[in-house]
Amino acid sequence: MVMAKSLSSILFKGIAARSLTTPMTSSCYLGMRNFTKVSDDPDTHDDFKPANKLEGTAISLSNVVEQDVKDNPVMIYMKGVPEFPQCGFSSLAVRVLKHYDVPLSARNILEDAELKNAVKAFSHWPTFPQIFIKGEFVGGSDIILNMHQTGELKEKLKDIVSKQ
Repeated sequence: MVMAKSLSSILFKGIAARSLTTPMTSSCYLGMRNFTKVSDDPDTHDDFKPANKLEGTAISLSNVVEQDVKDNPVMIYMKGVPEFPQCGFSSLAVRVLKHYDVPLSARNILEDAELKNAVKAFSHWPTFPQIFIKGEFVGGSDIILNMHQTGELKEKLKDIVSKQ
């Protein structure tokens, strides 16, 4: 019993000290938080470090983004995936786009920091989600929502037919 109390006390003090000294950056709002700080700990196993899935291939990430946007009528770069968004803004964008029953292609920018940077460079836009329709950068969830409310999104998506 005494050993358990002292062990939990040590653990609590360690967590409290670490949270005061280790800055964490929030990458999403609306009540959900994703912490994106990568550990500098040399004991961290490689399986838990972010990886560039295209490393070692001849394809550059800017080419991947360009091809995604060209090949997919509706492309969204988001936090998470359409079935499980990891951010309120990404969730809102997916809900609005699904309302139109169009094919939705997506990439999870949380899986690859280099892809995230490549998308930002391609669109010249700093935040996510980023939505492209028929090869054109449209914007984020706020813009998609506004376009939905004004009827502009319905017009933009009218000739994109779902293949489901």
